[in-house]
Amino acid sequence: MLVDRFNRKINYLRVSLTDRCNLRCIYCMPAEGEKKLMHKEILRYEELLRVIRIAVKLGIDKIRLTGGEPFVRKGFIDFIKMLTSIEGIKDISITTNGVLLSEYLDDLWQSGIKRLNISIDSLNKKTFKEITRFDYFDQVFAGIEKAKNMGFHPIKINTVVMKGINDREILDFGRLAIKEPYHIRFIEYMPIGLDLKDPNFISNSAVKSTLVNNLGSMSPILQGRYDGPAKRYQFHEGKGEIGFISAISNSFCSTCNRLRLTADGKILPCLLSNMEVDIREPLRRGCLDEELIKVFQHAVRIKPKSHSLNIDGHQMVHRKMCSIGG
Repeated sequence: MLVDRFNRKINYLRVSLTDRCNLRCIYCMPAEGEKKLMHKEILRYEELLRVIRIAVKLGIDKIRLTGGEPFVRKGFIDFIKMLTSIEGIKDISITTNGVLLSEYLDDLWQSGIKRLNISIDSLNKKTFKEITRFDYFDQVFAGIEKAKNMGFHPIKINTVVMKGINDREILDFGRLAIKEPYHIRFIEYMPIGLDLKDPNFISNSAVKSTLVNNLGSMSPILQGRYDGPAKRYQFHEGKGEIGFISAISNSFCSTCNRLRLTADGKILPCLLSNMEVDIREPLRRGCLDEELIKVFQHAVRIKPKSHSLNIDGHQMVHRKMCSIGG
């Protein structure tokens, strides 16, 4: 079992499969995109599987696949099939922007994947295009509805709330959680590769107040073992639920149980930190499993007690979100 200096048990690995994405969200990358990693810099699928098998031996039993956008990487479904065959993994989920979701849902279902996280920051076509810089709203929402009709559950909809951009849709997302069985997750805007002092920031306490004042009270939901950091609630007679991920205004560092593996083979002990440990180099010089175990142990050993960001701070995380995987 991986246990850090602060007695936090690490059982969750988020794996970025690629730095490439078919959207250009304004909080993630510039309109022209980012310089892409060279093909040789990205971990091969067989390398990823080896690293994940080592992680599972060390007590990791929850895996989340991210990007960039994971569906843009060729061979993704075959990789999923190999991943689901690894004994010891108890929970596998995928975070996607939903653009390509519809065409892969049958394959995902057959592979045993039933949990989805879909990032969509607006329910308005015009605002969606302003945020993502692409006109893909209809196909994204069609993918969400198809997944619901097929029986995928839970379907978590991740929404980054930005003042003056999509905060006028808070109630629309709230109503969606009442009408449909979706798990709406409001995520505070985070300074990944950007200056923290941004006028777009709005706290989740403000989001919650807007919901309660207009849609009624919400009851808290008890956390499950494989739940993330969201504080979960449900409206009376709501089919879905509401969650708040408040990394800036209400840090959940004391219960953080995760590591991140970037597409170029770096283990990040903390999302909001510049610390990283290289696992690609020992992989490619043919190291034994024992050395990879030591890489994981070192990453856990240097995991900070908490991030040092706050609403009024200046610290920057050098990597952009597209190169971390969220």
